[in-house]
Amino acid sequence: MNKKHRFSPPLIGGSSLLVIFAVLCLTVFALLTLSSVKADQRLSEASHAAVSGYYTADCESEAVLALLRQGICPDGVIDEGDGIYSYYSPISETQALAIRVRVQGTDYTILRWQAISTTEETPSDRIPVWSGN
Repeated sequence: MNKKHRFSPPLIGGSSLLVIFAVLCLTVFALLTLSSVKADQRLSEASHAAVSGYYTADCESEAVLALLRQGICPDGVIDEGDGIYSYYSPISETQALAIRVRVQGTDYTILRWQAISTTEETPSDRIPVWSGN
């Protein structure tokens, strides 16, 4: 009359395993999405800074050109002679807008209006080669 009762742990069914797997997948996808959004935000902020820097420099350069057309040579403008002037407007710490114009009275010809790098490139003379050790 003594019946043995066996203890059986609660069973985790296949549906419970699928729910756990789905929650883990959704968590991973949410973290990947968050990482992607942060990278996109940094990229858009850098792009905004670059574009606004360029157009600020462009606006300043147009103002200098207007002064040159009035016959006024502002500070920082190099008079190359023969009505040719050159000057730079900073875009960022590493770029500038290089301008070279020919002014003849109120008429002008743009010879150069180009964004250039202001950093000096230092080429590396060493090539990383495995020595075999």
